[in-house]
Amino acid sequence: MASADAKRAARGGGSVRIISGEWRSRRLQVPDIEGLRPSGDRIRETLFSWLGTEVVGARCLDLFAGTGALGFEAASRGAGEVVMLERSAVAVAGLRASADTLQATQVEIIQADALLWLQGEKSRFDVVFLDPPFGEDLLQKVYRLLDAGWLAPRGRVYLEWPRGEELRLPAAWVMERTKQAGRVQFALAAPKTQDSAQHSPKE
Repeated sequence: MASADAKRAARGGGSVRIISGEWRSRRLQVPDIEGLRPSGDRIRETLFSWLGTEVVGARCLDLFAGTGALGFEAASRGAGEVVMLERSAVAVAGLRASADTLQATQVEIIQADALLWLQGEKSRFDVVFLDPPFGEDLLQKVYRLLDAGWLAPRGRVYLEWPRGEELRLPAAWVMERTKQAGRVQFALAAPKTQDSAQHSPKE
C-alpha cells in the first residue's frame, strides 16, 4: 500500500528556484510531502551572501536535505562536493531526479537517518546545513555528533529554527550571523577561534 507521502507526491508538488550560479533561475520540481519546508529565496540569498566565496570548492553537508534547495544552491555556486541526506524515500527520489536534470555530478544523495549516519565513519566538511523538521528537537542531538569530528577547522554551520524559540549553541561554538524572516530565524555559526570569540553576532 502506498504511503501518505507517496500519494501526495503522485498528485504533484511545487518547485524551488536556484537563485545564482551555474544553474541560475532553474526551477526544480519538489514532491508534495507533509512537513517539507524549503528555505525561501530571501533566506538563501542572505545565507550565501554571508558565506561569500567560502562556498567555492567547499565540501558541503546538507543533513536534512528535503527539497535540496540549500544543497543545490551551494553546488550551483561552485561547491566542490555536496552530500545530501534525507530519510524520506519519496523526497530522495525527488532529489535524485533534480540531480539528474542538472547533471549535478558533484552531488551525492544518501537515504539515511541523519542521527544514525553521523555515528558512522567521520569525514570533515567546510559547510554544514542544518534545517531539520521543526518540532522534533533535533538540533541539540546533531550538535553533539557534529562536534565529534565532522567539522573542518574553519567550518561553518547554517541553522534554521522557528521564530520565537531560543537557540542554544554548544559552548565551543560562536554565533557569527543571525537574522529573522517570516516565521523562521536563521544563523551562521562556527567553532570558536581566538578571533571569533571576540565578536558579537551580526545581522
